[in-house]
Amino acid sequence: MSAVETQMSPGTRLNLGYDKNLMLFAGRANPELAAKIAAKLGIEPGPLELKTFTNGEVYCKFGESVRGADVFIVQPTCANTVTGMSPNDALMELMLMIDAAVGASAHRVIAVTPWFGYSRQDKKSAPREPISARLVARMIERAGADRVLTMDLHAGQIQGFFSKPVDHMTAMFMLTQHFIDLGLQDIVVVAPDAGRVKLNKKFASKMGADLAILDKERPAQQVAEIGHIIGNVKGKTAIIVDDIIDTATTLRVAGQAVLDAGATAVYAAATHPVMSGPAFENLAASRFEQIVVTDTIPLRPGAPANIRQLSCADLLTDSIRSIFSDRSVSDVFGGENQLF
Repeated sequence: MSAVETQMSPGTRLNLGYDKNLMLFAGRANPELAAKIAAKLGIEPGPLELKTFTNGEVYCKFGESVRGADVFIVQPTCANTVTGMSPNDALMELMLMIDAAVGASAHRVIAVTPWFGYSRQDKKSAPREPISARLVARMIERAGADRVLTMDLHAGQIQGFFSKPVDHMTAMFMLTQHFIDLGLQDIVVVAPDAGRVKLNKKFASKMGADLAILDKERPAQQVAEIGHIIGNVKGKTAIIVDDIIDTATTLRVAGQAVLDAGATAVYAAATHPVMSGPAFENLAASRFEQIVVTDTIPLRPGAPANIRQLSCADLLTDSIRSIFSDRSVSDVFGGENQLF
């Protein structure tokens, strides 16, 4: 057994026999995920004072020395209604935590952002628009992060916005295993649009399933129209796979379109449950047997019964161990974590 597995008394530092310590800190965007990772590492999240002043400004202070340590900051840039965080609050809080750790002489600072906010704004879709994902990448680097650990970026090319190392994890294997365990028969994996075909093709390959594609167009932001279905779904169990579920308006329409085309049942899978606006209402009113997501983003209260959330804590813990001990992170997936 490793030193991690045999550690008996949890503390805030983990030493694996190297000349440095591992310390993990949780922002307010997803403290539950950070607590799960810390427990699997055999430590406790480090003491950290975080608060929002009455004028809306965010404050951060580490409660103990981080000098010489590898500091892992778990903070997806998402909203959290329980802690009162907006995506922009979470992003600013991440910047301040990185800056504070750098100023306190941490050996390395690693931003663990399983959900990378603004990732859908990765290019100009119209004149005079910003490339917001690139700006966020620059902000994280300028704050002082030495590397970034993230999951299922909306576009793999976002890694190119960084000059620092980016460890890109994927939830595909845990999602496929979940559906394999369900024992579904006559499966067809359905790509919600042309941009998700490569991901869905690998998903289908892992499942030993057929592939179909929805012809989708976006006449405006957060608006989608389903044309026709390329491929056969009649008499099959359909699984619609995407990286993000936001308002779920498109997903609900897509699920109905697949059923109308003759599918006997429809499921959905996605890594990131953004679930904004009418998402819960759309999913509750849909005919999905199950919508399977991970905990990169915490679900707000009131989630409908057909949502199933899997934890990515094991995956992120293995990745953190590999980063800390300077081992290959891609070995966690056997080198199959580049899905785009």
